Amino acid sequence: MSIQDIQENLRMIRERIDQACHDCGRDPHGVRLVAVSKTKPAADVLAAFAAGQKLFGESYVQEFTDKAEQVEAPVEWHFIGHLQSNKAKYLRGRVRMIHSVDRLSLAREINRQWERIDERLEVLVQVNLAGEQSKSGVAPQEAPALVRKLSELPHLRVRGLMTLPPFFEDPQAVRPYFRQLRELSEEIAGLDLPGVGMDELSMGMSHDFPAAIAEGATLVRVGTAIFGARETP
Repeated sequence: MSIQDIQENLRMIRERIDQACHDCGRDPHGVRLVAVSKTKPAADVLAAFAAGQKLFGESYVQEFTDKAEQVEAPVEWHFIGHLQSNKAKYLRGRVRMIHSVDRLSLAREINRQWERIDERLEVLVQVNLAGEQSKSGVAPQEAPALVRKLSELPHLRVRGLMTLPPFFEDPQAVRPYFRQLRELSEEIAGLDLPGVGMDELSMGMSHDFPAAIAEGATLVRVGTAIFGARETP
């Protein structure tokens, strides 16, 4: 895909975000676009950066580390994919946020790695709302207890929740899942846990992000609609 195509796609996505916010009475500044650059070359990241995109999401550790070395522009990296505990060390100090924390063992390892650089990492707890075996995430009924345990780790700061709901051709059909994540976020916020903020909801992708925005998304993860179909990493 050409630089011009990527930049035009970004412009269109931003317009759709603005429209979705307008339709539900939200401030567009309250929604951030995560350009999902997984399986795409560093050149595509730089093309998007040239069009004003600063925030990028990656899902594979090895691909991310290789790509990050090629991108010297001051981008903000988020890790959004399933993360094995033994690979957390490769992200240390290189990402601003991890969206996919779904178990205490992983959280403890991330905490240990960020302790080594005396920094605090922002994380989201991934919730598997539909109990799909093919997807990671803590069960919704177990999420409050997990967040409570994460609040005790000094080098993590829980900022909110993330989900990958079931796919529906009709984007409106997924809205109940987005609504459920928002309601779960509100429930956890009500626990008033120290160091925990439920101000981020990472939900919505290329085909359904307007519906996610209508239900409170603050981070929408869009890849295909910006960079084209994914390639095998």
